[in-house]
Amino acid sequence: MNTQKIINQQIIKQQTGNTEDTQIIAALLQDYFDGLYEGDVEKLRNIFHDDAWLKGSNVRKSRDEWLTAVATRPIPKDEGMEYGFNVISLDIVGDQAMAKVDVPLLAAHFIDFLGLLKEDGTWKIVNKMYTII
Repeated sequence: MNTQKIINQQIIKQQTGNTEDTQIIAALLQDYFDGLYEGDVEKLRNIFHDDAWLKGSNVRKSRDEWLTAVATRPIPKDEGMEYGFNVISLDIVGDQAMAKVDVPLLAAHFIDFLGLLKEDGTWKIVNKMYTII
């Protein structure tokens, strides 16, 4: 795959002292971007917790409702969209993390805040808030 790597280590504030967690979250965010770009519902399902909610202004969707929408929309890669996803910031404190990401997607441009938790040794996205800019 010709997608560029989007994790800029300079924007990561790591407060755990655990570089392994940083690397795992970086790979998870890469999967998030690749999943959106490729319309890969299973890749996205694997990085979101089962009970994750996605929230925008006056919009609430369960993970599965959102994945259904992803499965039925045009695929950015197939539409010739440039791969322009980017991590703006990442804060890790213990077993929780917050990522702010830049998501240019099809006809809109989003800023997402992704809340992550490490439970039973595995990092998952448990909450996504987003807005169109």
